[in-house]
Amino acid sequence: MTTPSSHPRATADAYDAVAVLYAELARDALDGFPLDRAVLAAFADTVRAAGPGPVAELGCGPGSVTAHLRDLGLDVFGVDLSPALLGLAREAYPDLRFELGSMDNLDVADGRLRGIVSWYSIIHTPPEEVPAYFAEFRRVLAPDGTLLLAFFESEGGPTAAFDHKVTTAYRWPVDDLAGLAADAGFTEVGRMLREPGEGERFRRGHLLMRLSG
Repeated sequence: MTTPSSHPRATADAYDAVAVLYAELARDALDGFPLDRAVLAAFADTVRAAGPGPVAELGCGPGSVTAHLRDLGLDVFGVDLSPALLGLAREAYPDLRFELGSMDNLDVADGRLRGIVSWYSIIHTPPEEVPAYFAEFRRVLAPDGTLLLAFFESEGGPTAAFDHKVTTAYRWPVDDLAGLAADAGFTEVGRMLREPGEGERFRRGHLLMRLSG
């Protein structure tokens, strides 16, 4: 039997400890970044074109991106490991549904979701565990379901850990992350890289993918 990873619990504890401060910083995270908003809009358009159905933001934190997806017309709910962040999300957006859960073991039926957004939430996953997350994403997505990943891009370097302000995170070469998703059955639709904005340290990567038949 495989020993469960300790990183989800450690990540949840780290975010619980800074939940209020993190929520304040994340509330306006999309302001001033039109490319980020454009990627989310492209995801929403792709999901709507495939037909109605629920969408999950996995690692939703304090819920601002979940609310943005709602405003784009999606039937969306949020999932996160941190009880403290979920409490803040429910307080800020009482009309939305937020659930406690782990991205690698979702309480969602097979093929249930039309789309998944992982907006800088897979960044804390040790690289060797990422394939298991993609396998879980595949399990819960409907045929032709859409996946959007946002992450820190490695700018020509290998996958590497860095000192994220909350807990250890990883920067990824975009081709490597796209390759792991392809191994899990996803076909790339498009990608967007943008340079760091004011107050940001690293290039940002975004992958829009569709589940293969």
